[in-house]
Amino acid sequence: MASSRCLLFSSSFLSKPSSFTSSLRRFVYLPSRTSGSWPRRHGFSTVFAVATERAISSTGPNKTESSTVPLPSNDSSDKLLKIRHTCAHVMAMAVQKLFPDAKVTIGPWIDNGFYYDFDMEPLTDKDLKKIKKEMDRIISRNLPLLREEVSREEARERIMAINEPYKMEILDTIKGEPITVYHIGNEWWDLCAGPHVETTGKINKKAVELESVAGAYWRGDEKRQMLQRIYGTAWENEEQLKAYLHFKEEAKRRDHRRIGQDLDLFSIQDEAGGGLVFWHPKGAVVRNIIEESWKRMHVEHGYDLIYTPHVAKADLWKISGHLDFYRENMYDKMEIEDELYQLRPMNCPYHILLYQRKRQSYRDLPIRVAELGTVYRYELSGSLHGLFRVRGFTQDDAHIFCLEDQIKDEIRGVLDLTEEILSRFGFEKYEVNLSTRPEKSVGSDDIWEKATCALKDALDDKGWSYEVDEGGGAFYGPKIDLKIEDALGRKWQCSTIQVDFNLPQRFDITYVDTNSDKKRPIMIHRAVLGSLERFFGVLIEHYAGDFPIWLSPVQVRVLPVTDNQLEFCKEVSKKLRACGVRVELCHGERLPKLIRNAETQKIPLMAVVGPKEVETGTVTVRSRFGGELGTILVDDFINKINIAVETRTAL
Repeated sequence: MASSRCLLFSSSFLSKPSSFTSSLRRFVYLPSRTSGSWPRRHGFSTVFAVATERAISSTGPNKTESSTVPLPSNDSSDKLLKIRHTCAHVMAMAVQKLFPDAKVTIGPWIDNGFYYDFDMEPLTDKDLKKIKKEMDRIISRNLPLLREEVSREEARERIMAINEPYKMEILDTIKGEPITVYHIGNEWWDLCAGPHVETTGKINKKAVELESVAGAYWRGDEKRQMLQRIYGTAWENEEQLKAYLHFKEEAKRRDHRRIGQDLDLFSIQDEAGGGLVFWHPKGAVVRNIIEESWKRMHVEHGYDLIYTPHVAKADLWKISGHLDFYRENMYDKMEIEDELYQLRPMNCPYHILLYQRKRQSYRDLPIRVAELGTVYRYELSGSLHGLFRVRGFTQDDAHIFCLEDQIKDEIRGVLDLTEEILSRFGFEKYEVNLSTRPEKSVGSDDIWEKATCALKDALDDKGWSYEVDEGGGAFYGPKIDLKIEDALGRKWQCSTIQVDFNLPQRFDITYVDTNSDKKRPIMIHRAVLGSLERFFGVLIEHYAGDFPIWLSPVQVRVLPVTDNQLEFCKEVSKKLRACGVRVELCHGERLPKLIRNAETQKIPLMAVVGPKEVETGTVTVRSRFGGELGTILVDDFINKINIAVETRTAL
């Protein structure tokens, strides 16, 4: 944000853009984008309307009106769930008809369809087309889905007869009897608990599509067999499939990995290793904006900002329990001067050590500490995914140490801060879940009751609707999870508020009460963004890389008509930069190409300079979101930018 010395007010400049005389068309023909075909952005733009649970526009981005097709979910439609589950079985039957040597494993329904894993030779796109045709034939035959109950011994004999070793392994994991089997006609069967449609004819074959093939280790174990996983999508009708494919295409357009490369925001360098993020200068600008906003708002809400080391003695992780319960996600120990150290997978123990550095009184509580702390977690290479699944990432971590009767107020304060931070970045819709005490837990009944009631009361006071996940809490305390909804209606897990009865006990942290007795404080873990890397990835996809001007890595690109105006362009750029505007000067190409390049790089504003602009000390401005703003004085241009940044609106 620019300093106040750069706010140069002009009443004429603050009028509507139509008050300016546009001269950009003197240089190059540019179609108008101020009509409904190019949405003006005030918070964020949505290329097409999407609502979760879920209505997806069936029109393209150039339509001014859109009709929506509601997309049901597995939770909202039993029919859809059955269709998808049956499609997995039909696909497995088709694969074994075409490839008799293929061995089947598991085939569940998933959020947007289904998959099945096979032990077989690698498949091609051509193979997928053959499999889909065979599926269509099976569906058209309207074969019945028949449920049968058999004894464990009978199931074992049948599996041995057809030589399906993976099914034998699955059978050994099934507890109790009878064993349920589903048949497709009398031609194919599978171990399965259901549910399924009555006949294959209940599936609309035109609403089913096979999407891709991927490798997957059996049981997720990299030491086991690599399998062929076929993904498919299935819907109740063709309209839903078309809407989903449209949604999928839009999600592909917004893929943060592609946009990150196109806009030079970040990269994963093979020479350094997978899952390790390099923030490029432009990406680092956005990160700095996120961090500065996060720090300022935390200080305003009474948090103390801290910094802690990236490694610690292995003994610390023994005390915390991470070595017992989290070892598979931690990197190996390293020996330093005959002592073992490990990279931190979490920040919590460090914050506890800071709490323990001195004797704490009840008068000192609550204590709130916050850190943008980088942690390192081991992830299989096959699970890494852009910024969403990495090996090193920075958590926006904070811990609150408080009294029992302060829990509600502290949780409410976290909810308020969460809303403030997320809304600043354009996220206004949330899904909230409250997870309660599981069967196995630590802590007394009384403290669990108090903590759970405090979380409920805080949510009720906030006025947020929420779902209760009975028994879904961690063994050490109840929690609130918050998912944000992006411009496509997708939900992303970001914020977590977790009450912890375990670590205070493990580290034996205390405070002195009014009677000078030592008591155990309540510890609350909380993260708002989750991690900077993941949140940045969500931001990229939410805005499709079209960041609003206050968040954009480059706010203005100055473009000379010819190199004769280059010196004046340098002066303009220097003045903009001095006033806190993020600016680039580009030249050396014909103006139409310079403009196209700026559009491709999603630069919010272009300042074009020709001979007339040099003579009058002006620039001709074009907004990516607001169209042509006309020819205006440089000081007025700076003022307009600063107002847009401070109010987080578009030009």
